[in-house]
Amino acid sequence: MSRNSQTGKAGKFSTLFKCALGALTLSAGSLTLAATPEKEDLKFGFIKLTDMAPLAIAYENGYFEEEGLYVTLEAQANWKVLLDRVITGELDGAHMLAGQPLGATIGFGTQAHIITAFSMDLNGNGITVSNAVWNEMKKHVPKQADGKPVHPIKADYLKPVVDSYKAEGKPFKMGMVFPVSTHNYELRYWLAAGGINPGFYAPLKGDISGTINADALLSVTPPPQMPATMEAGTIYGYCVGEPWNQQAVFKGIGVPVITDYEIWKDNPEKVFGVSKEWADKYPQTHIAVVKAMIRAAQWLDANNNANRPAAVKILSQPNYVGADYKVIANSMTGTFEYESGDKREVPDFNVFFRHNATYPYYSDAIWYLTQMRRWGQIPEHQPDSWYMDIAKKVYRPDIYALAAKELIAEGKMKASDFPNFATETGFKPPQKEFIDGITYDGTKPNEYLGKFPIGLKPSDKLM
Repeated sequence: MSRNSQTGKAGKFSTLFKCALGALTLSAGSLTLAATPEKEDLKFGFIKLTDMAPLAIAYENGYFEEEGLYVTLEAQANWKVLLDRVITGELDGAHMLAGQPLGATIGFGTQAHIITAFSMDLNGNGITVSNAVWNEMKKHVPKQADGKPVHPIKADYLKPVVDSYKAEGKPFKMGMVFPVSTHNYELRYWLAAGGINPGFYAPLKGDISGTINADALLSVTPPPQMPATMEAGTIYGYCVGEPWNQQAVFKGIGVPVITDYEIWKDNPEKVFGVSKEWADKYPQTHIAVVKAMIRAAQWLDANNNANRPAAVKILSQPNYVGADYKVIANSMTGTFEYESGDKREVPDFNVFFRHNATYPYYSDAIWYLTQMRRWGQIPEHQPDSWYMDIAKKVYRPDIYALAAKELIAEGKMKASDFPNFATETGFKPPQKEFIDGITYDGTKPNEYLGKFPIGLKPSDKLM
C-alpha cells in the first residue's frame, strides 16, 4: 500500500487545509506565506537504479506531502519511454540522465524543451567487463605488493584485448544505457583515454549508430538487463549505474574495473527533469518538488552517510530498485567491490548532497555538450556562446535558489548548506581530476575540445 493511500481522507484533508492557508515560514523575523502548489497530484518516473534515491526518500519520509504534494512514483521500462512520457505529459517529471534534457532541447533524437532545476547525485557508475575479458586484461594491469590490481585501471590495459579481437575480425561490443547518457560519455572517455576509438555519430548523414571508425562498438541496453546481456555473450562489458555492476560480482559473471569517480572525480550523474511547458504552468509546484528533493538528498548524506542502511532497505523494495539488500549496500554504504573479494573504501561512490551535489551548474551542462560535440552528436562547430546559451536554457539554478531560500526561511536548512547565491556564477573552478589528466574549464568549451587526441576538434566535420 502506498503512503498516500495509507494517509487516508482525513490525513489528506488536513494537509489540504494546511496548504490552503499557506505554509507558515519565518522570514526576516516576520511571518510570511509560502505559495500553494498549483497542482498537487503528481506522477514521477524513474529507472531502477540506486541514484533514484532522492525521489524514494522524499516520498517515504513524507517530504512531498509536507509541501502539499501527492506523488506517485512509477518505474519506467527504459530512458526513451521515460523521456517520451514526460514530453506527452503522462509523467509530470522524472529521474533523468544528465544529458537527456540537453539532448532533447538541441534536438538529438526526440525534440523537446526539457529543463532541470535539481541535480540528483554525483558519481554512482562503473564499468564492468566479462570474466573472459578480465582474464586477458589483467595480464597487463600493474599489481600492488599484495597482488591486487593497482587502481585506477585504465583502458590502456583493455587495448591489447580489443586489438586481438580486431585482428580476428570480431567486433568488440560493449553496452551503455542511452546515446545521451552519462554512461555513454564516461565509457567513451575512458576508452579514448586508453587509445581505443569508441566511434562517431553523423546525424547529418543519417547515421546515429555512433560506430563510425570505432574500435569498440557501443550499443544501448537497459540498466537492469546489463548483467544478463553480458552473461549471454551479446556484449563483453558495459557502463551502468548501481546496483548492476555489483550484481555482476555477486553472480560471478564479470568484474567492475573502474568507477566513474576514478574517471572524473565528483561528476554529475542524474537530474530531475520536467518539460519547460510544465515548469511554466506550475512554477510553485516545481519549487515545492525541488524543496522536497533537496531535503531528501541532505538526509541521504547526513552524518557521514549514517542513513544509508535505511535507504538501502527502502531501495531494495521491488517497487523501487528491487535488487538484494547486500547488492545495493555493497556500493551505497561507502565501499565498492571490484574483482570478487577485492572490496575497497569508496566513501564518495554515491554523493547526493555534499559538494553542492544538488545544484545545477552551467559548467556541468557544458561538459555534456562538449562530449556530444566530441563524438559528432552535435555535427557542426558552435561558438563558446552557443554552449552557454543552451546551458542557460536547460539548467535552472534560479529555480533551485528559490527553493533553497524557502527552506532557509522555514528553518529547515541553513544558508551554509548551499552555494552563496549572491556570488555564485554557475561555473565550477577548472577541474583537473580526470583519468587522462586533461583540465576542463566550462567557460572555454572549444579550447577544451581541442585538447583530446581522439575525438572531433572544434572545427571538424564528419564527411
